Amino acid sequence: MGAVVADDGPSGVKAPDGGWGWAVLFGCFIITGFSYAFPKAVSVFFKELIREFGIGYSDTAWISSILLAMLYGTGPLCSVCVNRFGCRPVMLVGGLFASLGMVIASFCTSIVQIYLTAGVITGLGLALNFQPSLIMLNRYFDKRRPLANGLSAAGSPVFLCALSPLGQILQHEYGWRGGFLILGGMLLNCCVCGALMRPLEPPKKPEATKEPAEKKAKKKLLDFSVFKDGGFVIYTLAASIMVLGLFVPPVFVVSYAKDLGYQDTKAAFLLTILGFIDIFARPICGMVAGLKWVRPRCVYLFSFAMIFNGFTDLMGSMSVDYAGLVVFCIFFGISYGMVGALQFEVLMAIVGTQKFSSAIGLVLLAEAMAVLIGPPSAGKLLDATGRYMFVFIIAGIEVTTSALVLALGNFFCIKKKSEEPHTKEEAAEREELNKSEDKAPEDAKVDSIEVEQFLKDEPEKNGEVVTNPETCV
Repeated sequence: MGAVVADDGPSGVKAPDGGWGWAVLFGCFIITGFSYAFPKAVSVFFKELIREFGIGYSDTAWISSILLAMLYGTGPLCSVCVNRFGCRPVMLVGGLFASLGMVIASFCTSIVQIYLTAGVITGLGLALNFQPSLIMLNRYFDKRRPLANGLSAAGSPVFLCALSPLGQILQHEYGWRGGFLILGGMLLNCCVCGALMRPLEPPKKPEATKEPAEKKAKKKLLDFSVFKDGGFVIYTLAASIMVLGLFVPPVFVVSYAKDLGYQDTKAAFLLTILGFIDIFARPICGMVAGLKWVRPRCVYLFSFAMIFNGFTDLMGSMSVDYAGLVVFCIFFGISYGMVGALQFEVLMAIVGTQKFSSAIGLVLLAEAMAVLIGPPSAGKLLDATGRYMFVFIIAGIEVTTSALVLALGNFFCIKKKSEEPHTKEEAAEREELNKSEDKAPEDAKVDSIEVEQFLKDEPEKNGEVVTNPETCV
C-alpha cells in the first residue's frame, strides 16, 4: 500500500464550507443512502430465499439484522482504521468489501453462506464507508455543517424509495441471484464516493519542524478520553435508549395496517408516505439548526425532535383506521427526519473535530446493542399481547425517556458549556492560527518578493485538498 498519508484533521486548517466540500457532501449523501436503505431494500428478496432454501421468514430476517449489527457494531474498528490509514483508503477498501459480499452471495447455496457474505462482508464494507464519510463531512464544513448534515442524511429516505422498487424489478426480471449480482455492482459506487474524500492540506509554514510528525505518531488509534466529557456520556446514554424504540414503528406499521384488514399495497403505501415526508424534513431541519440563535442550543432542538417522535408513537397507538395511520406516518416522517438530521450534528458539536472519529465509533457500538434488542423485544411483546398498541406505546416511552435524559442531563450536569476548543491541542492550534492572521507586516522579516508571493498564494488560508500520489486515485 506504500506510505499512507492519514488525513487526520491537520492543524491550522479552516473548513472550506464549500468548494470541494460539495463533492464530499454528494459522496456522503450516496454512502448514507446505501448504508441505511440497503438493509431494508434487501428484504424484497426474502420470499424468493424462503422458497429457494425452504426456511422461515425469521431466518431470512437475520440478513437485515446482521447488516445493521455490522454497520453499528464495527464502529470502534472503523475509528481505528481511519485514525491509522485515513478516510479515503478505508472507504475504497470498504466499497470493495460491500460489492464483493453481494457478488459472492449470488452464488451461495445455503442461508448460512448468505449470512456471512451479504450480511457480514457487505455490512462491514458499508460500515467502513459510512463512518469515514461523516468524519470528512465534519472536516469540510463548519458554519454550514448543520445544513450539510441534513442534506447528507436525506440520502437514507431517497435511496429507500429508489432501492425497494428497483429490488422488486430485479427480482422479477433476474431472480434473487441476478438481483444480488447487480446490486453488488451498484455498491462499487462506494469506491467512487471514497475517491471524492480528498484530505485537507495544512498551511505551508516557512519553518518546517519535526513537531507535527511527532504529534501524528502519538495520535491514539481509539481515543477513550471522550468518556471524560460529561456531554459525550450523556449523549451516548440517551442515544442508546432512543435506538431501542426509534426503529420499531417503521418495522411494524405495515403489519399494523394489514391487521386492521387493509390490502398489502395499501399497507405498503404507508412507508412511501413516511419516506416522502422524511426526504424534505431532514434538509429543512438542517437549515433550521444552522440558524444563528438555534445552533448553540442544537442539543435542545434534538431533544425536542425525540420528544416529538415519542409523542407521535403514543398517538399512533390509538389509530383504529387507515386515515389515522396516514396521519401517524406524516408526523412520524417529520420527527424521524429531524432526529436523523440532528443526531450526528449534535455529536460533532459535543466532542469537536479532533475526537469525532473515535467518538462516533464508540457511540455506534453502544447503539448496536440497542438495535439488536429493540425490534426483537417488540416482536415478543406483540406475540404475547397480540396488540400493536402496546408496541407503539413502549417505543414512544423509550424515545421520550431518551429525550428527557439528554435535555435534563445537559441542563443540570453540563449547564453552560464553554465554546473553547475541546483539547489543548485544538486550543494551541487555534491560538497559533489567530496569531498568524493578526501579524502585522512589519513583524515579518521577509524579503519583499517573498511577501508578495505569499499574498498571491495564500490569502486567508482555508483548507485545500492534498493531491499527493499516495492518496489520489
